[in-house]
Formats: sequence, C-alpha cells, structure tokens
Amino acid sequence: MTSPALSAESLFNVKDKVVLVTGAGTGIGKMLAAGYVQNGAKVYIASRKKQVIDETAAEINAMGPGQCIPLVADLITKAACDQLAGEIKKRESKLHILINNAGVSWGAPMDDFPEKQGWDNLFALNVKSIFYLTVACLPLLEAAANGNVDPARVINVSSVGGTTVGGGDNPLVDTSKGNVIISYPASKAAANHLTRVLAAHLAKHYITVNCIAPGIFPSRMTAFGFRTAGDKMVANQIMGRAGETTDMAGLGLFLGSRASAHITGAVIPLDGGTSLGTSSYARL
Repeated sequence: MTSPALSAESLFNVKDKVVLVTGAGTGIGKMLAAGYVQNGAKVYIASRKKQVIDETAAEINAMGPGQCIPLVADLITKAACDQLAGEIKKRESKLHILINNAGVSWGAPMDDFPEKQGWDNLFALNVKSIFYLTVACLPLLEAAANGNVDPARVINVSSVGGTTVGGGDNPLVDTSKGNVIISYPASKAAANHLTRVLAAHLAKHYITVNCIAPGIFPSRMTAFGFRTAGDKMVANQIMGRAGETTDMAGLGLFLGSRASAHITGAVIPLDGGTSLGTSSYARL
C-alpha cells in the first residue's frame, strides 16, 4: 500500500491556484489574499475603490511569490456580480477558489433605522451577492473541480454576530447617539444558512461551500471600536486578544487546500472562543 502524501506542503498546497477574493481592499479580505499570494496562488482582489485596491495589490505583490490582480467592483446588484465574473472569465478558464468576503454594516437609532441603507443595500451585499456571484462563477468553479478529492471551493465570510446576540453596549457603534446594529447580525445569520444550502446544491458539482465566522479582527468595520474601546474589546475575548492576519490566513489556506476536501457546509467560528460565552469558567 502506498503511503498518502501527508506533508504540510502537500496537504496545504495552493500553488498556482486561481482565487477571487471580494472586499479585499482592506481588513479580512486583504489578510486572506495575502495568505494565498504568499503561498504561490494567483489572486484576483475586488473592491469598490480603485486607489485602495491598487495600493493593496501592490503591497501584496511585493510579498510574492504569487500574483495579486486588482479589479474594481461594487457587488450590490446581480448585474455587478455578473460583470465581475465576466472579468474573471476573460482572463481565466478556471477558478479554484471563490471567497465571498465583501460586506457592510450599519448603525442607527432603532426608531429611525433607514430602510435602503440599513436593510436593502446591506442584505444585497452581505447575502444576495454571495448567491449571485457564486452562480455567475459556477462554470469556472466546475472547470477547476477535480472530483471529490480535489473539489473547487467557495468560502464565505460571515461573523460571530450571526450566531450570538450582543447587548445594547456595542463598542463597534456609537451607542451614545442611540445607535444599534440590528440588520448586520441578521444578514450574517442568513449568510451562514445560505452556506449550508449552497453546499447541499453544489456538492454534485464537486464544489465545497464553507464559511468563516470571524470575531474581532482589525478592519475598517471595527476601527471605531478599537479607537474608542480597544481595551474593552480585547478584554471580552476569551483567548485574551483580537484576531490577527496569521489566524485568518491560516484558516483560509486550510479551507482552500487538500486538507479540507471532505468538509462542506461548515460554519467555522474564528473568534478565539468568544461565541462560547464570556463567563469566568470559560477562561479557566
């Protein structure tokens, strides 16, 4: 019997894979993109602002040995999702890994919560774009899939907020003005379940669909909290720290490599255990 290849280089190899990461100009998307590029992948990063995405690509390309290519996209509509997929199809015949990371949050007083920005646009980006971009990229993902041993991958990014309910004192929003975050966690719960639904439908195409549910990581979304209540935010983390680039890149590489080929429909908390609760026994 031939021994299987169990080296880290074999199990976690993503060299020469083609990857698309949305919302990758900053924060978590940038962390994921950097992890793939540093391991030899060809990574397309998409975001709304050209200057930001160009600067990020230049920074990541300097890391090598892979390649980072910027594309401008605002994925709030189906047409925009189709357009981004079309840009990839012009350049590639296969897409091994699609990372649906683009997202937005919104805070406002509960009795004056805007319908368009707070609900419609937010759900369009946080939930609808996952579905439409995945469907638009389906031919490329199918072309990249190599049976059930080396399937193509869809990796969604939601939030620990999709499974937990915080109190009124939220450090990510200015509660002194009566602001609350309501639609964001609801959208992330939807993204979690959409992951499972897509996993069930796409398995026959040899495409796995999994989800990363981050806790507190440095990003544009958490910048207000770190600036105004950074110590409190860190103190509430069971492992005693916020997430770092190595944490995010490590899980991203796992979900995109041979090591995770038999995992689909999973929603994986990447929150240092915070979703377990913050009672004292959890820290013992």
